[in-house]
Amino acid sequence: MHGSRLSSQQQSRLRTAVDALMAHCDGLQAHCDRCLQTQRWGGSVVLMLVDAAFMSIGLNYFTSVVPAVARYEVQMLSAQVPGTLNRLAGVNYNDVAPLWKNHRSWHLAREVAGHLASQGVDDTTALRAWATHASLEKWHKDPIGSVRGVGINTYQYLRMMGGVDTSMPDKIVRRVIAQVLTQAGIDLPTDDDLDLIETIRTIGHLTRRRPIELCWMTWMIQSEGKTMRMDKYRNLLQRI
Repeated sequence: MHGSRLSSQQQSRLRTAVDALMAHCDGLQAHCDRCLQTQRWGGSVVLMLVDAAFMSIGLNYFTSVVPAVARYEVQMLSAQVPGTLNRLAGVNYNDVAPLWKNHRSWHLAREVAGHLASQGVDDTTALRAWATHASLEKWHKDPIGSVRGVGINTYQYLRMMGGVDTSMPDKIVRRVIAQVLTQAGIDLPTDDDLDLIETIRTIGHLTRRRPIELCWMTWMIQSEGKTMRMDKYRNLLQRI
């Protein structure tokens, strides 16, 4: 582990830097608990997968993705759109395009749903079983990792919702973690995706924070307008 070579002073500065950021994120731990319990979006794996598929194209999560998933949820509850992985695997683009027009998102959702549904178990068990055994180091060779549109961020996002305490190496996570390390006077790798994920795991170990919490913290301390996302969306996190 990278952290084994850090001095006690460096570790203390690291804890101080992380604690200062996490102080803004009251309520985030409960959200991460639900994520690791596969209980986001009311426990619907279909909604979690639709969420991941929509987020994969890089639009603003809270202003674009969440409202679209919520619209899908409304139609799902009235049986207008698929509510199981097996049905989602066969969804027709024309039936769901009014909710979200991006072809790649629906291709991703269908292909991932098909792989998970092929396990022949209930949706939650399927996602959690896959996430438990999915390789990080060989992620691009995984049946889900090889689906067009599934990059390492989407792959890790799905693993997190499947119960794996890990992180996503996206640009915001990378930037905030690099700033934390600079503030603490620590040189740990953040450029390579796998190195960044390992660095976050190390930071989590040294600061007694879960990698998933550190990951979500980097997103939630960002500002939208003049308001920090955590303040703006704290109540929404309890629903999604």
